[in-house]
Amino acid sequence: MSDTFSGAPSLLLGTFTPRLDEKGRLILPAKFRSQLAPGLVMTRGQERCLFLLPMDEFRRMYEQIRQAPVASKQARDYLRVFLSGASDEIPDKQGRVSIPPVLREYAGLGREVAVIGAGTRVEVWDLATWETYLAEQEASYAQTAEEVLPPMPL
Repeated sequence: MSDTFSGAPSLLLGTFTPRLDEKGRLILPAKFRSQLAPGLVMTRGQERCLFLLPMDEFRRMYEQIRQAPVASKQARDYLRVFLSGASDEIPDKQGRVSIPPVLREYAGLGREVAVIGAGTRVEVWDLATWETYLAEQEASYAQTAEEVLPPMPL
């Protein structure tokens, strides 16, 4: 799936609320399946969510992290946490992926989850945790826009 303007892969966008099945499998939202069908890497994200990265995005991130000096304890620590929980997955014909128990525990996932498109990755959150996080962030969202976005002409 490509962006019709640039030929680049389409951005992963939107929020979906599927349920994990009794085996801890997630049915990927149909909107994300074409980008994740060839394979993905699931790993720990920030704020206790999971990152689902298309394989090419995972490789790009890994190469970026790998460029950090080996002498950097911060880089070594980040790489260890990032890779130690990583699991490469290929969705089945129904678009399901298994979330390993260690990752379900890390993210505190119950049956109800939020699956959000975050541009180049998908994030999986426990639904209640996501709703709390979103409510907390919405208050500062408008203020943050001034710092993150360039000024817009009127």
